[in-house]
Amino acid sequence: MNTLQKIGKFAGNTFALWVLVAAGFAIWIPEYFTWIGGYITILLGIVMFGMGMTLKLEDFKMILKHPKGVAIGVVSQFVIMPLLAFGLAKLFNLPPEIAVGVILVGCCPGGTASNVMTFLAKGNTALSVTITSITTLLAPVLTPALIYLLASEWLPVSFMAMFMSVVQVVLIPIVLGVVVQLVFKPLVAKSIDILPTVSVVAIVLIVAAVVSGSRDRILETGATIFAIVILHNGLGYLLGSLVAKLFKLKYDDQKAVSIEVGMQNSGLGANLAMAHFDPVSAVPSAIFSFWHNISGPIIATYWGAKANRAAKESTPPVEAELS
Repeated sequence: MNTLQKIGKFAGNTFALWVLVAAGFAIWIPEYFTWIGGYITILLGIVMFGMGMTLKLEDFKMILKHPKGVAIGVVSQFVIMPLLAFGLAKLFNLPPEIAVGVILVGCCPGGTASNVMTFLAKGNTALSVTITSITTLLAPVLTPALIYLLASEWLPVSFMAMFMSVVQVVLIPIVLGVVVQLVFKPLVAKSIDILPTVSVVAIVLIVAAVVSGSRDRILETGATIFAIVILHNGLGYLLGSLVAKLFKLKYDDQKAVSIEVGMQNSGLGANLAMAHFDPVSAVPSAIFSFWHNISGPIIATYWGAKANRAAKESTPPVEAELS
């Protein structure tokens, strides 16, 4: 493993720690981080550009090979998490800005970290990558539409303004990334190893910007938002797994769908909140970014260990093989 791969793996494994450190400093000395707020769109665009550079035709072949699993994963992503967010906002009678923030993160597509967690969980990684790719490409239309339908009760929502925002920070960077990959394939192949580190740095800076800009409100309502984020994320995993099981997907596919539904592209949620609502609306996305990088490894470790135990139990003893 070369140096860049090692750095990328280390950054990915310690992602939640860096998010926590950045959030802590942003609360302690917010004046050092508020300036980053003007660059959130660029930072998220860099992450999406990196995703475009890694997209391959093989990522979409799963649609033909296993259309049922892909369809269930994509539909679950855009039904379960948005409705959960709406229900939690109602149940906890949240203030308008925070309610919209919870719905924002619920309406986002799956996050790329879900692919790594599915791999560690011994799930169907190819299915996870496909679902992430498709939900991300559908996000320019579905994310603004869902936010308009579910959040308009609390605050005015402009579908077209959000549509243009998602096109700018998601679709255009991904398309550019794909083009660069096709035109400069040898150069891209050499730079792929650094992409995880770049993504981690970008998301950490986004979190720092959001937290520093909403420091006072976080200190007032942080515990409530944290509890709601934990519920939202946990119920996403649970309901994603139950839906996949209900439709009789294979166990590896169930794990992929569960993790895909539970983990969100919270960076996009933060960007939309900062661009179109009160900065405090970005706080649920910032906390989600931290929390799902703790819960994801926990559930992935559990499922991975369970798969390893099952593999050992199904392997006949050496003595039996020799007799």
